[in-house]
Order: sequence, then structure tokens, then C-alpha cells
Amino acid sequence: MFQFKDVVGQEAAKQRLRLEVQEGRIAHAMLFCGPAGSGKLALALAYAHYVCCPHRSVEDACGECPTCAKWNKLAHPDLHFLFPVVKNSKKKKELCDDFLPEWRNLLLETPYFGLNRWQKELGAENGQPIIYARESDELLRKLSLKSMEGGYKVVIIWLPEKLHEVCANKLLKLLEEPPSQTLFLLVSEAPERILPTILSRTQRFDVPRIEERDMALFLRQQCGLTEVDSANIAHLANGNLINALEAMKPDADTALFFELFVSLMRLAWQRKIREMKLWSEQVAALGRERQKYFLEYCQRMVRENFIYNFHCSDMNYMTVGEENFSIRFAPYINERNVMGMMDELAQAQVHVEQNVNPRMIFFDFALKMIVLLKQ
Repeated sequence: MFQFKDVVGQEAAKQRLRLEVQEGRIAHAMLFCGPAGSGKLALALAYAHYVCCPHRSVEDACGECPTCAKWNKLAHPDLHFLFPVVKNSKKKKELCDDFLPEWRNLLLETPYFGLNRWQKELGAENGQPIIYARESDELLRKLSLKSMEGGYKVVIIWLPEKLHEVCANKLLKLLEEPPSQTLFLLVSEAPERILPTILSRTQRFDVPRIEERDMALFLRQQCGLTEVDSANIAHLANGNLINALEAMKPDADTALFFELFVSLMRLAWQRKIREMKLWSEQVAALGRERQKYFLEYCQRMVRENFIYNFHCSDMNYMTVGEENFSIRFAPYINERNVMGMMDELAQAQVHVEQNVNPRMIFFDFALKMIVLLKQ
């Protein structure tokens, strides 16, 4: 577990990381950036494991020494995690260490997951996960201690864009004057939201989408899919392994989002205002985080339906159900309204982030769809 051989595809990225260690060019702070499902977290874990293994080979950590045994269980005493959580006032949980068992269990299951999956593990789908201010003091305390194994101390920060401002500023001081033999690995999907001063003190490492052939191979060998099914899902996933894994066993949210999207477009075309009001109340009840994921889903569907009109199947990434709907719906997404729809969806996302009344957001958005669909 957590070795380069366990990372799906990304051969060029693995080789570059191995060379940096072999040549002694280990940066004290690295920022792994890339789209969702590309394997950023898996690469960061494999890299840290490779750095810490005292018996590593040219290709990978040995996987057999006592250090590797601890890494395989994520129980290495010099390995520390920071990740967004939702405060639990009843159980007095606020620090990452309070949620470490759930975090380890999810990582041991798979390092390929997103914030939505992590929130479900926490049982806090409607919360706003952040890395709280107190976390910086706890990290300072941990790093002030001597390395238990005599090697590197590793800090993996998942989604640093979720850092509380106080925590981010204290982390900046650590990055400016890092303790000896301390490795900071930041794993981000939105580096533009990180403090510029933090960005300037990290070495950026861009991780591309997983290539279709690598993903299809993984789905055949590790998931037991047929060659045809693995190829279809790999194409649908568009370089995102999280999407590929979800396509194999779609969750309830994906089905719900598709149903809500189809319902809105039909109601808007028929101008059923009363039903659209009820629709907006249904979406408002989802909770802020699920509303954001729903709006992202709508943006994807608008884009896919616009592309569908060009009859380039290799550029479309839809499930069978979505494609069946698009056969009749796609002509209504065209050059006259596609940008307007995307702009309205983006604006709705901003309003959700700003805690505007969700009933107002989604009813207003639904009304605007009437005008846009008629163009």
C-alpha cells in the first residue's frame, strides 16, 4: 500500500519524483496540483513513503522493512496529516487527530476520493469542512518533537485551500523556517484559493489526468471488468479515477442530480412556475455542500449536451441514461444560450458560498432557464 506501484498510471510523474530523491533534491515543501481523481494524494503518499524507506530501490520503497510496515498501516510516528473536518460540538471534536481513525480507514480503502466522500465518512454532508485555527498549534507541538525514527518528519496537508486564515498564517511561518528534515506535502485541487505567500514557498508539482489506457488497464486488472466495459468507463471518467469507481457503482446523489436536472429542464420548457417553486425548495433542502455538487453536475451536463450537437462521440463523457436524455435535449443547448447557462450556474455557486437563501437562489435560477431555453 502507498507505494509508486499502487498509483494508477502517472509514470512520468513517478519517474520525476524518484529522480528528485535519488539526486538528493528533496524540497522541504511541495504542492501537488491537479484535477480531481488524478491521483495527487496517492502520489504524495507514495513519494513520502519512498523518502522515508531506508531500503528503497531505484523504483520504489522496499515494502518489507519495519518502516514500510508502519507506512502500510499509516501508523508511522513521523507521519502527520492535516485535512478539513466539520466540528462536532457534542463530542468536542475539532482537531484532525480526533477524526484520524475515520481518515485512516478511508485511505486504507482507497486514496482516490473527494471531499464529498470524506464528508459522508464524517456523517456531515451538510457541513462546511475546514482546517480549523487550532490545528496550527497542534502541528507546531508535533514538529517541535524529535523524529521518532531518526529520519524525515512528514506533514501531508490535504486540500490546503480549506485552511482557516489563522492556521494558514501560522503554517506560513513554518514553511519560511521549517524544522530540520521536515517534509511538507500539500495536495490541492484549487491552488488559486491558497494564500499567495504559501504558494511562493512551495515547489509546485502538476499532476495530469490519468490516461485512458492506464485507467482501462487498472479497471480490468484490479476491478475485474471486461475489456469493453473497462474501455467505456475509462472514457466516461475523462481521466478521473473517482468518476470511474463511481460509474461502477453509482451512488444515490448521482441519480438524484440527474433526476433534478431533467426535471428542471422539462419544467422550464413547459413554464410550470408552481412546480418550479417546489423544485427549488427540494434543492434547497439538500444542504450547502450537496447544492454545490449539484451545480457542478449541471455545468457538466450543459457542456456535454452542447458538445453532443457536434456528433463527436470521443469528446462526450456521459452515462447511457444521460446520453439517452441528450438525444432530444441537446438541440436546446446551442451557441445562443450555452454561455448564459454556464454564467448563471457559476453565479448560483457564488451565492451558495455566500450563504444566500437557497430557495431564492434556485427559484431565480429556474426562472432564468425559461428564458435561456427559448433562445
